[in-house]
Amino acid sequence: MRTHTSAGALPAREHLPAVEPGAPVTPVLDVVIPVHNEEKDLEACVVRLREYLTRTFPYAFRITVADNASTDRTPEIARRLGHVMAEVTSVRLEQKGRGRALRAVWERSDAPVLAYMDVDLSTDLKALLPLVAPLISGHSDLAIGSRLAGGSRVVRGPKREFVSRTYNLILRSSLAARFSDAQCGFKAIRADVAERLLPMVEDTGWFFDTEMLVLAERAGLRIHEVPVDWVDDPDSTVRIVRTAVDDLKGVWRVGRALAVGALPLDRLARPFGDDPRDRTIGGVPGGLARQLVGFCVVGALSTLAYLALYSVFRAGVGPQAANALALLVSAVANTAANRRLTFGVRGRERAVRHQAQGLVVFGIGLALTSGSLAALDAAASAGSPSHGTELAVLVAANLAATVLRFLLFRAWVFPDRRTDHPAPGNEKAVR
Repeated sequence: MRTHTSAGALPAREHLPAVEPGAPVTPVLDVVIPVHNEEKDLEACVVRLREYLTRTFPYAFRITVADNASTDRTPEIARRLGHVMAEVTSVRLEQKGRGRALRAVWERSDAPVLAYMDVDLSTDLKALLPLVAPLISGHSDLAIGSRLAGGSRVVRGPKREFVSRTYNLILRSSLAARFSDAQCGFKAIRADVAERLLPMVEDTGWFFDTEMLVLAERAGLRIHEVPVDWVDDPDSTVRIVRTAVDDLKGVWRVGRALAVGALPLDRLARPFGDDPRDRTIGGVPGGLARQLVGFCVVGALSTLAYLALYSVFRAGVGPQAANALALLVSAVANTAANRRLTFGVRGRERAVRHQAQGLVVFGIGLALTSGSLAALDAAASAGSPSHGTELAVLVAANLAATVLRFLLFRAWVFPDRRTDHPAPGNEKAVR
């Protein structure tokens, strides 16, 4: 997986400034149309899109035809359109791949909002302004057209409907994706986000935008979904079986990279204070409320796992050994989960150190629970205490250990380092 990105977090989202009178006109929107052997549909698509944008879009725009190694008259048509229309330009690539074409154009575009759509214009153009408006206003980081969102109107055959819904079900179950439609060829992204996100995206084909969306969502970026009216193109040249196989390979690769923390997604984080949940509340340290919720959820699941493990181990060993083993296993998983979910630490940096510190915290918890068991055993004057009594004592001891564990995690294991190096211009937001 690609890992090189610029250092530092993303700046706060802001509304794109209005163009001042007399200032040089720079396109606000760059719409890319990736094509391969599309001599039949290209001219009609570009003419229709340009006419629509000229009539309805209130900002300067550019249409870029990205030719993917076409062998027909597509490059000639693209160049001719660029000569006769000032808003149209073309780029020639000698290798195929939709993702390769989008990356090539987006990485060198000077427009602050980047979009793409398929040449068949299956998506109604009325959705274009709702697609890019949240990016222009600073509300969202990416935007996608969705054929599966409420309010969408779609005309397509049962085979494509089945493939689309099955694919999105796979994404939801395997990569925990929450967006509803990964494959619709109608998407947009802010250029400042693309600058950081695209170097992490490895695929150069049809899986490119799915990978982009999954990484963006995992990094906590905001994805806006627009219901679209969509009519299937019966002459589409997409090879469904081959594309499905490549997509499944991509799902496996991305899932593995996310599982081992191979991607520095923290570099896509917005600065402190941009998220309303991070704003300062009187008497409450920044981020504390959200961390408490995450810690409680992880803690509840860890406690259930711990009790289950204790019951399993208790069948073969004594209470002290069963307690130690169950607590050790659950502590490693608890530290890893809190590291990522509660305190937002991603990547491999300091992972070993965090686990070592987590084991120290585990030792304190072990001392509390083991001491509780020892006290219970000493207090039981007649015979051994029942299994239910042991569990009740352990739950009480774990509650006390949990409070201490959260304080140690927050202050020692995962301290908020943003206060040491506040983002430029954002010093007041950091307390």
